[in-house]
Amino acid sequence: MTATDFRAETTMVTASSRSRTDRRMALRGLAFVAPAALLLIAIYILPMVVLAGFSVTDYQLGALSIRFVGLQNFTAAMDDDVFLRALSNTVLYAVIVIPFGVFLALGVALLVYNRKRSRAFWEVAYFLPVTATLVAMATVWQFLLHPSIGPVNAAIKWFGFEPVAFLSNPVLLIPTMAMIGIWQVLGFNMVLFLAGLTAIPKDLYEAARLDGARNPIDRFFTVTWPILGPTTMFVVVTTSISAFKVFETVAVLTKGRFGSETLLFNLYLEGFEYSNTGYAAALTLIFLAIVLILSIWQTVHMDRKVHY
Repeated sequence: MTATDFRAETTMVTASSRSRTDRRMALRGLAFVAPAALLLIAIYILPMVVLAGFSVTDYQLGALSIRFVGLQNFTAAMDDDVFLRALSNTVLYAVIVIPFGVFLALGVALLVYNRKRSRAFWEVAYFLPVTATLVAMATVWQFLLHPSIGPVNAAIKWFGFEPVAFLSNPVLLIPTMAMIGIWQVLGFNMVLFLAGLTAIPKDLYEAARLDGARNPIDRFFTVTWPILGPTTMFVVVTTSISAFKVFETVAVLTKGRFGSETLLFNLYLEGFEYSNTGYAAALTLIFLAIVLILSIWQTVHMDRKVHY
């Protein structure tokens, strides 16, 4: 055997051994990934497949027969006055909650961040609504806004004005629930902004001050706001999803009365109260499509303006 043949044989043996090692590593990797993958399929993929299957049928909960109806449920939703009202209410709710929930949280985070001794107190105070159950907090708001015994209307009457029906006036219902929604997301968004503010190097503020940005507002727009771009994008997306998922507030405060239905509450009524499983599945897919498109659009649109 020549030296060349020996080197070629050695190379082949090494390549074969390396290939077996790679296969063993790949199998080990698949073994580690398999539990998470199976859980993902069982929790997300299969339910979505079943949901899509129900959405093209006329299935009702408990019924013994089922009939394929194609896209009839989706076209019916476009002619359903209740669904269209729920969609418009949800959009109005989101339009109010998203900007106020984001920028108020940023303002609160800036104020809390500059506190020295009382910072921990304010962090806990603003974050408490996040730790409380939404149903309990909605019940508290129901008492606060009660037209006769609520302290809010008591204060309004003390100033000489007539009591305001916050929870029965169709014009005030969505703005009132949006105010509660802002209160609910404020603490969580504040903590996210505080984390972003803490990660900003102090040297950048000193450099900006030396470059002429002596005003705190100038330093905010030249240093703080650009560096908080990734945090702001994340807060906007999560707040948007939370706004479109509003359910507990409506279920406790109004139960959908006075034209206060939202998308998720309408899904709940169709699926569990009226047992229209097929139609509710179609509405669920529409809801998921709206949230997905909104999230992707926000991410793509804001990512172009974010400095990492």
